[in-house]
Amino acid sequence: MAGPIAALLRPALLAGLLLAAGAAPLSQAWAQTLNVEIDRSTRIGLTGSAASVIVGNPAIADVTVVDANTLFVTGKGYGVTEVVAVDGVGRTIFQGEIVVTGGSTGSVRVWRGAQATEMACAASCAPSIRNVSGPATASAGATPTP
Repeated sequence: MAGPIAALLRPALLAGLLLAAGAAPLSQAWAQTLNVEIDRSTRIGLTGSAASVIVGNPAIADVTVVDANTLFVTGKGYGVTEVVAVDGVGRTIFQGEIVVTGGSTGSVRVWRGAQATEMACAASCAPSIRNVSGPATASAGATPTP
């Protein structure tokens, strides 16, 4: 009689041992949202060692892996993307939505026909390193960026 009961308890015991050994609970790995200003970066400290890091849209955000437990996310373009870090056996140790915004720094997008130039503004405006081109969606002239 002890044989069938032990066989039924074995999977539950194994799951308990895995959690005790350090498997990250799903609540720590899921549903994080980070706001990053464009051309700025923010640090992400991981709860485990990352073996792989995936960026949904590298045109919106870039990730630099400093070490197995530290990532830096840099805002590259306006929008929303996702970053996922997994450990050596494929468990998700970080999954987060990255929202890249204009932030508090001043910027202006100047349209000349279909050509757009992003200007960084403080006391005066100067062309940004980022050269924005795309279809003309605004009339010619200066328009604030989102």
